[in-house]
Amino acid sequence: MESLIANLAHGFSVALSWQNLLFAFIGCMIGTAIGVLPGIGPVATISLLLPITFGQPATTAIIMLAGIYYGAQYGGSTTSILLNLPGEVSAVVTTLEGYKMARKGRAGAALCVAALGSFFAGSVATVLVAASGPLLTSVALSFGPADYFSLMLLGLIIAAVLAQGSVIKSIGMVVLGVALGLVGTDVQTGQQRFTFGIPELSDGLDFAALAMGMFGIAEIILNLDRPEARSALTVKVGSLYMTREEVKRSIPSVLRGTALGSVLGILPGGGAALASFGSYMMERRVSKNRHEFGTGAIEGVAGPESANNAASQTSFIPLLTLGIPSNAVMALMVGALIIQGIQPGPRMVEAQPDLFWGLIASMWIGNVMLLIINLPMIGMWVRLLQVPYRYLYPSILIFCSIGVYSINNNVFDVYLTVLFAIAGYLFAKLRMEPAPLLIGFVLGPMMEEHLRRAMLLSRGDPMVFVERPISGTLLAIAAIALGLMALPNLRKKKEEAMAG
Repeated sequence: MESLIANLAHGFSVALSWQNLLFAFIGCMIGTAIGVLPGIGPVATISLLLPITFGQPATTAIIMLAGIYYGAQYGGSTTSILLNLPGEVSAVVTTLEGYKMARKGRAGAALCVAALGSFFAGSVATVLVAASGPLLTSVALSFGPADYFSLMLLGLIIAAVLAQGSVIKSIGMVVLGVALGLVGTDVQTGQQRFTFGIPELSDGLDFAALAMGMFGIAEIILNLDRPEARSALTVKVGSLYMTREEVKRSIPSVLRGTALGSVLGILPGGGAALASFGSYMMERRVSKNRHEFGTGAIEGVAGPESANNAASQTSFIPLLTLGIPSNAVMALMVGALIIQGIQPGPRMVEAQPDLFWGLIASMWIGNVMLLIINLPMIGMWVRLLQVPYRYLYPSILIFCSIGVYSINNNVFDVYLTVLFAIAGYLFAKLRMEPAPLLIGFVLGPMMEEHLRRAMLLSRGDPMVFVERPISGTLLAIAAIALGLMALPNLRKKKEEAMAG
């Protein structure tokens, strides 16, 4: 306990430096803004902003990117409640009850419970990250190469199983992502793979080009297809104060949402979207006021908003302790760390204590900032909703092209970004979620490295993956997860949950 307090004190000394405070605030402001603006989302934004992190210290860069991620969970509720348009995927559920409350003149109360529930859940989840991080790190240090390979394989399978749409399509996207991650020069033999004689591919595909194209620019093209992204504001915010009855009904929902989100955030492929869906389904079953669901039940806002914020913060646990991304945003974080020359994993606590503890401390500071940003400044975010999208997207595209080019000063990266943007748009039209592809792209090279090490240590015996207890258990869980999703009833329930 004493060492935890000492480490957190060190983390706060890092997070409270003027530079880190400034970038945490910038991250929270950008996160809230892109959460408010329909159809952009944190994955697209973080992928677009990757180039500006190169000139910053690693700790500062990650603090800003983290602020964008959990800030978007706060901001996403604003458009869901006021416009019936989710600004972020995890805020889809908030539209179901939040907009109905707004139509009844209780938009202010819905926004208030969303912000306060988010703050409480984010604060609790930050404590969980701080407490569980070192514990899981010590466990992870006992992992061998075979165990790491099986853990990453499990992560990819669960990411595919929990992704929206067909499991077969998701597995195909994972395989494609792994294949793209293997493009370049083989570290051990020096042979070039999948380069097709193009010298620019000898170092592999650029992570920023893939992320920016497939998530950032593809999302802009999709938004131009959706005229509803330019809907006008038709409801008034009203008073931000909740009645005593609303407070009484919200507290149990916030507690349940925080608990559920904290657990689901750790799961690979889970994250904020799955947590908010799960919380809403749970509230409909356990609430004493279930007859009000569909007409503006405050529990349907309090639970999911708490769940998605708890999940967005606990999803850092597998990233910081095992080096494994649990969702697309965490895959971008891995990319950002690798670009900075840092290998995420169990040795990060010892090798990068400033980054590890500084990030955890900045999460709590960020939650306080977001509470201040969201409630008193709600009028500013409402005005932001009235900026026409035709003015926003050209500036984003110009910034994006300059950013991609500036990484390596190579126009080939811009061509790659355009190619991935077209691919991302086609994947969206074919209902093939690109998030598993990004996770596969990040984990693919790491999996290959651990596979080779395991085979070398076992002198080519593949049974090492089954005979080692940890590895065998992880492979068994992966097989069970795939087997369960083959059952028609479970597949149907998953589709219903994802459809909201």
